[in-house]
Amino acid sequence: QVQLVESGGGLVQPGGSLRLSCTASGFTLDLYTIGWFRQAPGKEREGLACINASESRTYLTDFVKGRFIIPRDNAKNTIYLQMNSLRPEDTALYYCTVMQRLCSSVAKVAAWGQGTQVTVSS
Repeated sequence: QVQLVESGGGLVQPGGSLRLSCTASGFTLDLYTIGWFRQAPGKEREGLACINASESRTYLTDFVKGRFIIPRDNAKNTIYLQMNSLRPEDTALYYCTVMQRLCSSVAKVAAWGQGTQVTVSS
């Protein structure tokens, strides 16, 4: 069974850091293009990052550049979203995904994880 499981969400104060994990089962994660998305209540889903299969290139949305990075641990079949300098506007449900194609403006999601909630608040 192909599955993505996100974890690591929680409550963090503004300026803090949090590392989200996306662990794959049923497939080898580094052979697929992976995306990170988030959605806040009442707002449109936002794409955060896309990590190409094979090329191992990461594309990060402009508004999180400099704060978010995407480490990975192939031995654990896990990719991370390392979030630093968190702001209240980062509060959202965060998802990792398998994409149907290499990173591009028209790439579509093939599979979703269940999401993990991040709340940034004092």
